[in-house]
Amino acid sequence: ISLKRTHDCLADNAKPIPLDDVSHKLKMSIKLRTDYGSVLHMPILKENFREKDSPNTGDLYAHKQYPANQGQELEYLITGTHPYPPGPGVALTADTKIQRMPSESAAQSLAVALPPSQSRLEANRTAAGVGDIYRHAGIPERAQPPAGGNKNSALIAKKAPTMPKPQWHPPWKLYRVISGHLGWVRCIAVEPGNQWFVTGSADRTIKWQLKLSLTGHISTVRGLIVSGRSPYLFSCGEDKQVKCWDLEYNKVIRHYHGHLSAVYGLDLHPTIDVLVTCSRDSTARIWDVRTKASVHTLAGHTNAVATVKCQAAEPQIITGSHDTTIRLWDLVAGKNSCHFDNHKKSVRAVVLHPRQ
Repeated sequence: ISLKRTHDCLADNAKPIPLDDVSHKLKMSIKLRTDYGSVLHMPILKENFREKDSPNTGDLYAHKQYPANQGQELEYLITGTHPYPPGPGVALTADTKIQRMPSESAAQSLAVALPPSQSRLEANRTAAGVGDIYRHAGIPERAQPPAGGNKNSALIAKKAPTMPKPQWHPPWKLYRVISGHLGWVRCIAVEPGNQWFVTGSADRTIKWQLKLSLTGHISTVRGLIVSGRSPYLFSCGEDKQVKCWDLEYNKVIRHYHGHLSAVYGLDLHPTIDVLVTCSRDSTARIWDVRTKASVHTLAGHTNAVATVKCQAAEPQIITGSHDTTIRLWDLVAGKNSCHFDNHKKSVRAVVLHPRQ
């Protein structure tokens, strides 16, 4: 049975499987014979190194036990904070005292930061090194293992990985369910004043304020954005169309023609009247909102462009594509300034940090 299936059979997957002492000792003895059998018969070279609690120095390795915490002696005791009363004016007694203990991760980081104890330093100075053992056995230097690491690192039991426990929060409460669309809801946009929102669906409609439906697209609506500079709503869809809606009259006042395939997303520049759209035709286009003119065609992606974002600072335009790349564009020149290809699969969404 695999380890994953064994974890699934347990009640709590976050807890590691307890270490069995008998099987661990058997594993260590087999590892000693397999990996270090050629040097177990050799004597200790350092004169001042003595094995504690071992009556027979000639049989050091045959009867030595290797517990689970080999090489991890407890040299420091982490006791937490000093006891303190729960509030002002309360006497500090055994019943009222409060003492905070550090978490497991904090204790581990503190233990790593502490300097090594004197006993460990002495042991490192007096114990026979791996190089000494190889030289005693007549093995040439080039056959020695690379430097670095503890000579007993292979004998130290590795702790099973644990899953971090999530922080508890009150359960989310469902506020309201709004129904009305007849197809998948593919996009949503919130008005900059946070007073209302609009949704676009595969039923080719845009719904606003629960009562109004805007019709005009002949295929799935894939992108929506509400302008903060004018009473306009911009939409795009799989019908290759990009529309500008006047929210005062609830009708289309501008069309932006140019894309050769479905338009997957759009965004408005925060400071100038520029609209940027991305399409399945592997391009992104920059439009003048007022004149409907195509300012630039951003070509460089080799597959559908799934998402686009605009910001006032450089780079002003960022696109993500199904070709697994993210590209940064120069708005003035209309050229690619940089690209990232760290993703292994399609980049479907890009989000900007609100301050950085």
